[in-house]
Amino acid sequence: MGRRTVPAVLFGATVVVEIAAVVLSWRLEPGYDTLLYAVAGLTTVGAGAVIAHRRPENPIGWLFCGFGLLNAIAADLLQGWGLRAAADAWPGGSLAEWIASSSWLISGYGWTLTFLLFPTGHLPSPRWRLVPWAGALGMVLGTTGWALSPDRGRDLTSGRNPWAVESLPTGFLLTVGMPLLLGSLIAAVLSLAVRFRRTSGLERQQLKWFVLAASVAGVVLPITFALWYVTPAAGVVAALALSALPLAAGAAILRYRLYDIDLVISRTVAYATLSVALAAAYGVLIVALGTMFGRSSGWATAAATVVCTILFHPLRRRIQDAVDRRFNRSRYDALRRMAVFLDEVRGGRRAPEDVQAVLREILADPDLELLIFLPETQQYVDLAGNPRDEDARHRIVIERGDDPIGVVLHNSGANFGPELLRCVVEEGALAVEVARLRAEVRLQLSEVEASRARIVAAGHAERRRIERDLHDGAQQRLISIGLALRHAQHQLGSSRDAVGATLDRAVGEVSVAIGELRELARGLPPTQLDAGLGPAFDDLARRAPLPVSVEVPGERFGPGVEAAAYFLCCEGLTNAVKHANASRVALAVRCDQQRLLVTVTDDGIGGADARQGTGLTGLADRIAALGGTFHIYSSPGKGTTLTAELPCGS
Repeated sequence: MGRRTVPAVLFGATVVVEIAAVVLSWRLEPGYDTLLYAVAGLTTVGAGAVIAHRRPENPIGWLFCGFGLLNAIAADLLQGWGLRAAADAWPGGSLAEWIASSSWLISGYGWTLTFLLFPTGHLPSPRWRLVPWAGALGMVLGTTGWALSPDRGRDLTSGRNPWAVESLPTGFLLTVGMPLLLGSLIAAVLSLAVRFRRTSGLERQQLKWFVLAASVAGVVLPITFALWYVTPAAGVVAALALSALPLAAGAAILRYRLYDIDLVISRTVAYATLSVALAAAYGVLIVALGTMFGRSSGWATAAATVVCTILFHPLRRRIQDAVDRRFNRSRYDALRRMAVFLDEVRGGRRAPEDVQAVLREILADPDLELLIFLPETQQYVDLAGNPRDEDARHRIVIERGDDPIGVVLHNSGANFGPELLRCVVEEGALAVEVARLRAEVRLQLSEVEASRARIVAAGHAERRRIERDLHDGAQQRLISIGLALRHAQHQLGSSRDAVGATLDRAVGEVSVAIGELRELARGLPPTQLDAGLGPAFDDLARRAPLPVSVEVPGERFGPGVEAAAYFLCCEGLTNAVKHANASRVALAVRCDQQRLLVTVTDDGIGGADARQGTGLTGLADRIAALGGTFHIYSSPGKGTTLTAELPCGS
């Protein structure tokens, strides 16, 4: 038989024993007593079998199997035999009852060893070796004194102990043995506290599980022992407490990562405290209101119930915070830090997009990533607005009602359970939603800016088309007509004065039309702009009636940027000639950190103002459509400087 097969065999034997014990005891004692102790025995051996199979090197599993099976045989099966023997005159009934009533001390010693060895299977230190020996001596002396005492008759059906030894000092044996066994049990419980203070990480998480169950059992079992002969409920509560211990041990050793033990502890303590507080408040109110309205008054009961109902939620929050500060510090600190961040967001001291950095800090996960959901595009984007696909990391979806607003991608951490992770993330959901709304606004603004830029580009392209059509089509034809008319005038000679006058008028009209077409085309980018800003500005300088200096880089920029720079220089040059009485104009363009700086400076009279309805207003709109800025510096008597700052990539 292999080492891993033995636990299954021991558990199977326990199942058979407990089934037999239930059959023998059925209807001879309360049914809940029979079933609950059978469940307690199966739980102990079952947990031990799983631990021994998964962790055969850990003696805790074998210890559970050993004293659990021994208790099933000695306490449950033999008790059932004794009851059945007394009812149906079977042989050996008194012996079976005697053994069953004396076996409970062995189980107590088994739990002493469990507390000392949990969770590693070794004593906390060599200094604790005296404790199990003292417990063993106390078990032997206590069991002997208990089993042979003449006072144990009430535990037997016959009412007397047939194996009592009158000459034996059983009282002395119990006086010495019971304190030794109880003292070793208390020392074993203290060893858990010592081990808990010295350990960290995995072993500390395991101890939290068992310490919780042991604390409950440490409070419940002494009370049930004192009330054992007073109320049947004592046996029921003791069975439940004993069932919880092996389950907690199995969860701690094998599945400690599946549950948030800190949350379990804090919620257990919080709700227990809340129950006691509300019960006390209810009792005080009943007494106080009963004094006022009469003890049998329904108003007193109703009023006390209403008051306790109103107090439930605020009292629960206060108690939960106090318990978290003491028993679940990580949860308390995490939620408090998130609450402080939300207060800073409400006060405008921090941006809601910082929630990702705060979550990384709180959860100690530098790779944590927050993605926000955009309803219009039905996709997740990062905080910069870049589309992202979810990866294989753990995810926590953040929802408002049934609508998703974001998702947190994180690596699973041992310091925080899944419930605490979700609680912290949901606490910061408000900042996530605000960040999502801000991202939507930024996306819409970028779309508006892109749309405006496209409109400007389309208008620029249309103007270029018109300019080419005018230059290559109507303007050329009008020039040809004018030349043909002038040629006809020469051919007719001077003898035909009337015809000559008519032709003169026709040529004059054609000249006027050509001037009007040129004036119309003057607001359109010239064909020289196709070669860049340099040739276009040089053409402006050649046609200007005053000296113009030009400083333009040789590289090319976006069509919209070059057109805006050209029109700025055209407008500035026109204003300098027509309105400023300037003697010199300087045109300058330079690119600095992805921004194109365009300046037009003249030495005229100054005083220019875009609000006066000049062409500068439309120019400012054109530059703003490209995401740029426009400024006028024009003091009276000090000339005028027009400055535009444009993104180079527009």
